Amino acid sequence: MTQQIPGDAATTPSPEPPPFAVGADVALLDGAVGAPPNVESLWRTAADNGTPLEERLEAYEDVIDSEVGDTTLTRARNLEREIGLRQIYLKFEGGNPSGTQKDRIAFAQVLDALRRGYDTVTAATCGNYGAALALAASVAGVRCIIYIPSVYVAKRAGEISDYGAEVLRFGEDYEAAVIESRKRAERDDLYDANPGGVNTPIQLRAYGEIAYEIYDELRDAPAAVAVPVSNGTTVAGIHKGFVSLYRRGRTSHLPRIVVGSSFNKNPIVRAYLGKLPRCEDLRPGCVKESRINEPLVNWHSIDGDQALYAVRESCGWADHASDKSMSRLSRQLREREGLDVLPASTAGLAALAQRHAQVPLLPERYVVVLTGRRA
Repeated sequence: MTQQIPGDAATTPSPEPPPFAVGADVALLDGAVGAPPNVESLWRTAADNGTPLEERLEAYEDVIDSEVGDTTLTRARNLEREIGLRQIYLKFEGGNPSGTQKDRIAFAQVLDALRRGYDTVTAATCGNYGAALALAASVAGVRCIIYIPSVYVAKRAGEISDYGAEVLRFGEDYEAAVIESRKRAERDDLYDANPGGVNTPIQLRAYGEIAYEIYDELRDAPAAVAVPVSNGTTVAGIHKGFVSLYRRGRTSHLPRIVVGSSFNKNPIVRAYLGKLPRCEDLRPGCVKESRINEPLVNWHSIDGDQALYAVRESCGWADHASDKSMSRLSRQLREREGLDVLPASTAGLAALAQRHAQVPLLPERYVVVLTGRRA
């Protein structure tokens, strides 16, 4: 008997508030309102190297509780009509301080670095994560060194510098920059905040909060959660969060994990579609980024095997998303739902919509994780 699977039919910053504080020149997000005075006071305490560590840690944790995560989950009725699904909920990660879900792991790791006595954190980036880590470090009064591939036109490089981070150009791709950042961390005893290292459990727990927040709103797991994928850390973390909820009896089932990425430019999607046992690196020279797909492309997905496991274990699926489809979905979300999202963040939605067009999905609840336009 065939079982039916649900869903198918440079220097240490001063103790001044970071650039997103009240009255600063750098805005948190376009049109955002500045933080209330009590939060600004927390920023000052956390960044003040003259304050006892226990007080700084307490202030920093309070900043995380009030500013990071707990992003909105809204039903997209107009999008439902366009795609033909009964219920679609949008988890908008653009509400985080730097506009993406990367703030979740950036603040979690800077907290860990501060607690363990590190005065400098380092990581490689193509933009979003660097901005998040630089911001998180500035709030904590911790030095931050960001490596960016030499050939990349990182749109957020200026923002990273504005947050007080030291920006270094190295290598021709993201993977080379990660290696150099890791070497620097080991050589100079810095906190290595790159994905795929010993801090992976911290990153997975931080992204697992997305699952907990979805559960808090829906009171159960949805039929599926659609996520854009690059390195795979966000996907693996969300799955881990739902597994924890299910094991504790909070949800009636595990949601199917649906991932999408740029067409033929991600090892996770390639491994799933090719029925490979694990992710295999692509040829670096063949992976070309565009203005639309740049946040997604990878020849090596650092946490790819964990993401691939999440997709398969949950009976989910992975699919390609073209620049054209991501641009169209981004425009639809702006026009129909009033949400200005980064086109690349619609890759998971593209994979969900494409499957529904081929094999109609059951009339259940589906969640799509999206990132703000500022990236």
